Amino acid sequence: MASRASWKGYLRVAELTCPVALHAAVSAAERIAFHTVNRSTGHPVHRQYLDEETEKPVPREDQVKGYETASGETITLEPDEVAAAVPDSDKTLAISDFIACDAIDTVYFDRPYYLVPADRTGAEAYTLIREGMRARSVAAIARTVLFRRVRTVLIRPHGAGMIATTLDFDYEVRSAKDAFSEVPHTKIDKEMLDLAKHIIRTKTGTFDPARFEDRYEAALGELVKAKLAGRKPPRRPAAKDEKLIDLMAALRQSAKAKPARKTANRRKAG
Repeated sequence: MASRASWKGYLRVAELTCPVALHAAVSAAERIAFHTVNRSTGHPVHRQYLDEETEKPVPREDQVKGYETASGETITLEPDEVAAAVPDSDKTLAISDFIACDAIDTVYFDRPYYLVPADRTGAEAYTLIREGMRARSVAAIARTVLFRRVRTVLIRPHGAGMIATTLDFDYEVRSAKDAFSEVPHTKIDKEMLDLAKHIIRTKTGTFDPARFEDRYEAALGELVKAKLAGRKPPRRPAAKDEKLIDLMAALRQSAKAKPARKTANRRKAG
């Protein structure tokens, strides 16, 4: 059963328009969810906002947004003032540019959505846009109001459909230059580099998301099962002490090790 659409509107390029819908490509619904409860009674508890000075509860109708200035003054914003500042939505993903598929650094990627036709009447135009982009090996840049914010969206052909990824704004992405400013410049010995390239070559494979388990969720699941069965909760194994070793020796040892994938295949064949 298809998920419920997060947004419905129109995809437009020049004079070509088709009705489309966005479905979240990522969901946390399958994760284990906890409630905060009173240890003594087991009853759920709820949050309560208190005035920082008087420590008295503040009713919901008296809670408003506030902005603290550099001088320490707080400016309050009423709900209708905030609502008036939100841009109107024309429900249109208007494509402004077509770019190379790899033209945007993935650090700007925010959240992916499946972009699908909203009904059968727009399927032909949708397919034409998708196949035109695929034939030219390009992606599209579009802008629209999503969830009360003006968002820039990257649209790419994906199988029988398209992926629409919201992009972070430039001011939201921190400078890589600042982050890497303290990385020391180190000259690498040629033999060490050759060994590293050899190790990478023997470990080269493909990405299969099914191979990677969410160990945290799995551990929480086992903990819940143990508690339900009245068993002692499992304990995680003690972390091994990591010791400093000679880098060249480690590279040589790694280069001698057989790739795990090939070893498994030999066992299967035997």
